[in-house]
Amino acid sequence: MTTNDLFNEIIAITQRNVNLLHSRIQPLSDFQKNWKKDNDSWSINEIIAHLNQYANYYHRVFGRKIARTRFRTPRETFISSPLGRSAWRSMKLGNARNIKRKMKSPRAYNPSLHPEMVKSNTIEIFEKSQQELLSIFELARSVNIRKAKIPISISKIIRFRLGDAFLYVVYHNERHLQQAINILDHPRFPKAEG
Repeated sequence: MTTNDLFNEIIAITQRNVNLLHSRIQPLSDFQKNWKKDNDSWSINEIIAHLNQYANYYHRVFGRKIARTRFRTPRETFISSPLGRSAWRSMKLGNARNIKRKMKSPRAYNPSLHPEMVKSNTIEIFEKSQQELLSIFELARSVNIRKAKIPISISKIIRFRLGDAFLYVVYHNERHLQQAINILDHPRFPKAEG
């Protein structure tokens, strides 16, 4: 794909995520945001808190890499590494906007195990992080996103090309926002304050 196509894709998805947040999630009551279909499921607030935890790591690493990389010349095309492509494809929604396969969240990013992740302003934190992500993308246009690499959140040894990491994070955000929409569409989801 061209580097420009990659940026167009990740910006469009991020903007769509923000619009979804405004239209479907922010208007909900606290009761609705904390509702769970069962004890093994996450609430909408927990889903967003999970995304905030990833943003805490990745946005800092993205910013640092963009500022410090020696690969300052952007390239017209972007080629994923086999590992990077496998990672972001595993996050990408199916054609029917379905979550293709379930994955277990790493312990450090699991709000069921760390309820302190969920803040009173979890949704606002996420919106701010998405605006920050859009700014990071603009800064990244000035570097080679194939040559610049970052360590992934669960291992400092495994490194993704910056472009692959962008796709991974954006598809991960989109996947979990779809999970939140699935909660809203659940037949037992409370229509008003409980």
